[in-house]
Amino acid sequence: MTNVREIKRRIRSVKNIAQVTKAMQMVAASKMRRAQEQVLATRPYSAKAWEVLTHLAAQRGNRQEMHPLLTRRDPIQTTGILLITSDKGLCGAYNGNVIRTALHFMRDLGHPTRLITVGRRGREFMIRHGGNIIAEFSDLPPRPSLLDITPIAHTAIDDFLKGEFDEVYLVYTDFINTLTQQPTVRRLLPITPGQAESSVMREYMSDAPLHATGEYIYEPAPQAILDAVLPRFTELQIYQAILEALASEHSARMVAMRNATENANELIGDLTLSFYRARQEAITKEMLDIAGGAEALVSARA
Repeated sequence: MTNVREIKRRIRSVKNIAQVTKAMQMVAASKMRRAQEQVLATRPYSAKAWEVLTHLAAQRGNRQEMHPLLTRRDPIQTTGILLITSDKGLCGAYNGNVIRTALHFMRDLGHPTRLITVGRRGREFMIRHGGNIIAEFSDLPPRPSLLDITPIAHTAIDDFLKGEFDEVYLVYTDFINTLTQQPTVRRLLPITPGQAESSVMREYMSDAPLHATGEYIYEPAPQAILDAVLPRFTELQIYQAILEALASEHSARMVAMRNATENANELIGDLTLSFYRARQEAITKEMLDIAGGAEALVSARA
């Protein structure tokens, strides 16, 4: 009977876990739908903004005079990496994939890197493994606005302008669909023409080659316009990357909780079968004991 009671206790425990994971799945699905709507709504504008940035960077002339964000530095001594992960776990391999991508990229660079982390998981991992973190951001709103992203963008842009970084890369997760999320490394600064854009925004980009772009005529002055346009459009790229990461996180968590619920239900089925077998075994033993005792009593009377 002890075995039967233990199995019943395990069945009850697994049922409770299944109820929790089912609830978390429903919550993640609701958040995913909202995040997906937001990221799909902003993706065309972000893609066109990036196209404008790369066209500006393709202009002939002194990029230093046009704007410091267009300045390419050689040699590259320090790279800034904006790593975007989640604040919470229970989202499958989401955090592990993007952190692994960042580690491989840092190893291939071959020179010092400095990290700006968005999300606790990436920060905690990099602290444990000796990453040089200069700033960290967490606890973003469920539906962040561009104003919520402004401190992150200003940190990356200001450090690049001050020379703390010679280049800045985004490492985040592109939202492809509910089942597919792709870790992505994209160069943010300096803005470079002809570089590979995000795969999910490629459909919104123009097919015209950047090197064939004509000269822009600026009014009132190139410096005045670029001072306003380039930082804002750069902020927009960071904002879009965070929206992609949020949609990917909620999708990964929904799938992970669904798999956990299915596994719990399968385990309940196996435990229920074991329970019936153990109970039948206990009943059979009790019947054998009764029959043996009755026979012994009859033999004693005889």
